[in-house]
Amino acid sequence: MSCVIGIDLGSTTTKAVVLDEQGAILGRGITNSRSNYDLAAAVARTEAFINARFGLIQQRAGGEAANAVPRLRRAFVLEQFLHQLRRLQQLVLEEADQTIPAALRPAFARAVDRIFAAIVGEEEARFKQPPVARSDFFRDAAGSAFMRLSENGAGVEGVTFDRLVGLYDKCIIRVENEPLELDFRDHIGTALRRIGSPAGLADAVEYAATADLTPAATVGTGYGRARLPFPKEQIRSEILCHGLGAHALFPSTRTVLDIGGQDTKAIQVDPEGIVTSFQMNDRCAAGCGRYLGYIADEMNLGLHELGPLAEQSKRTVKINSTCTVFAGAELRELLSLGQKREDILAGLHRAIVLRAMSLLARSGGVSDEFTFTGGVAKNPAAVRAIRELVDENYGSRTINISPDSIYTGALGASLFAKRMAA
Repeated sequence: MSCVIGIDLGSTTTKAVVLDEQGAILGRGITNSRSNYDLAAAVARTEAFINARFGLIQQRAGGEAANAVPRLRRAFVLEQFLHQLRRLQQLVLEEADQTIPAALRPAFARAVDRIFAAIVGEEEARFKQPPVARSDFFRDAAGSAFMRLSENGAGVEGVTFDRLVGLYDKCIIRVENEPLELDFRDHIGTALRRIGSPAGLADAVEYAATADLTPAATVGTGYGRARLPFPKEQIRSEILCHGLGAHALFPSTRTVLDIGGQDTKAIQVDPEGIVTSFQMNDRCAAGCGRYLGYIADEMNLGLHELGPLAEQSKRTVKINSTCTVFAGAELRELLSLGQKREDILAGLHRAIVLRAMSLLARSGGVSDEFTFTGGVAKNPAAVRAIRELVDENYGSRTINISPDSIYTGALGASLFAKRMAA
């Protein structure tokens, strides 16, 4: 089967999109960007092709088997998660053996085993419930549970929360930087057994597993595009890719705002999706996703928890700086003054969007149809701030936010790849 792939190597996340012969999206993949950019690109690519094979299963299966595909996909994701969780537990126990005083090691080992057993139990129970949206990343899902369970279990037998978190922090980086066995065939059999096998589903799985998905062309883009293992002619500017990707999602859009991990891009496009002007903040991570990540770390929260918590705010606290250098100090000062976490976070989100609005103004303003892309577009508090500030500054506008907005750059890259393959 002929296909093409685009890869967007961002500073925080790496995304990949696979298109079929007709230009329809066949699969998507995402992972945390790592210091090893080659590995990040390979993992995102693998995830995109896994997702594409599930698309083929959906196409091939019929009747009861077709209805079972979403549950099969959830079972597969669970198997991937448990695979990584077992590796993380192994590394945490090894790290404890090397760094914890000998007298405390048995207590720490028991505490670690209890924490990981509880996480497994929670994940198994979650699988049996209707799906609930949460972070796509293992670090966020595992980290949030580990912090919560460590806090509840700390103080028993000399085990401290700080030491447990220290063990986790050292080991999660190693898990993320190891080549993972996440190929389709590694977990699909176990996932099938987990849900049972309705008539016809196993045949559809076999068809998808054996389909030849060798890409006819690959194009890379993003913050780390210079590190992608492609020839220069297969690299495109992230500005061009975000403009074309937003146009593909919303053909009438004329203004695009992308808030990524390391930079913010305000882009104006013509009716063909060609960039006519842009402004970009790429000198530091102030007002970008990485800044939010820093705030999440300061508050011992998962990045995916910031937006929902900020949505609970009853009043917005004014934030004087969105510089990561001063953020921690200002955050701690506001907390010491009795300000609520949710009110501080509401102010932080508004401050970030105010910086983005200045870029939009310099790029040409906000047209009648405006598209918000990037990972921050999944944050409900940022979306609310965007809507409020666009309305305050430009009046009523159509604001487009795709559920898959984080893939916009990779989609644009895949469209360039399709042109290359034509």
